[in-house]
Amino acid sequence: MNLRDLEYLVALDEERHFQRAADRCYVSQPTLSGQVKKLEGELNVSLVERSGRKIAMTEAGLAIAGQARRVLAETRTIRELAAGFRNPMEGDLHMGVIPTVAPYLLPLFIPHLRRRYPALKLFLHEHQTAVLLQKLRDAELELLLLALPVETDEFVESDLFREPFLLTVAEDDPLAKRERASLDLLEGLEVMLLEEGHCMRGQALDVCLTAGAREHRGFRGTSLETLRQMAAEGIGITLMPKLATLRERNHEGPIRYIPFEEPEPTRRIGLLYRKGSYREESFAAIGEVIRESVATSL
Repeated sequence: MNLRDLEYLVALDEERHFQRAADRCYVSQPTLSGQVKKLEGELNVSLVERSGRKIAMTEAGLAIAGQARRVLAETRTIRELAAGFRNPMEGDLHMGVIPTVAPYLLPLFIPHLRRRYPALKLFLHEHQTAVLLQKLRDAELELLLLALPVETDEFVESDLFREPFLLTVAEDDPLAKRERASLDLLEGLEVMLLEEGHCMRGQALDVCLTAGAREHRGFRGTSLETLRQMAAEGIGITLMPKLATLRERNHEGPIRYIPFEEPEPTRRIGLLYRKGSYREESFAAIGEVIRESVATSL
């Protein structure tokens, strides 16, 4: 048994398809299939039920794949620990990012991070908050970049900045003539929000409830870009985090972003990591680069 065989088994468990698992592991399908069969012979137990192109994991396969994940996570930790002792800003680092942050914040700080710490190899994983938290628990990820707070006290939170929300309307909407908006303007209005699973949905909904607004009954967005396009078409109004508007705000277009009067509604963006992590120095350095990169944008 070797670590590569365990990686094949985990990939097969998650993909439930030999070719997709092989593609994910960058090997041929016969190679992966043969190694899994070899592992079954070595362990003297059936791990996979094969029926044509369809496969299912046996009870033993599920249990062993679960243990394999823990073994692989610990192996990564050993490698990362050694790299951390050599240089905390060297080696691989796996960071998760939520979809309402990733496309807007990453381009701002990744180039600066690479120039300052060229030996640090950052792997980025984009998922919704619940998935990221589980991957952090399972040691598949070391650091998360997301909206705070999270509904758990098992991790360490590190604040980075507060990001304002902007009222987002079509250019021909009566509200578009305003230079600034007050929350009172939203009273009685319907506001388009993201679908369940996005942490920004809850934050925007809190703003709506405070202002006396309600959720748009006929639409829930799958992404900020969907909300943006629906607002531009005059389907409704929405709230957009400021970083998501930076590339458009200096151009003429069918949409208007209106800042709120003080106290403006915001969301907290920060880092999250496991308590007692040996890479806290690395996380602090990454946080400082992010703060510096967004300082002139917000």
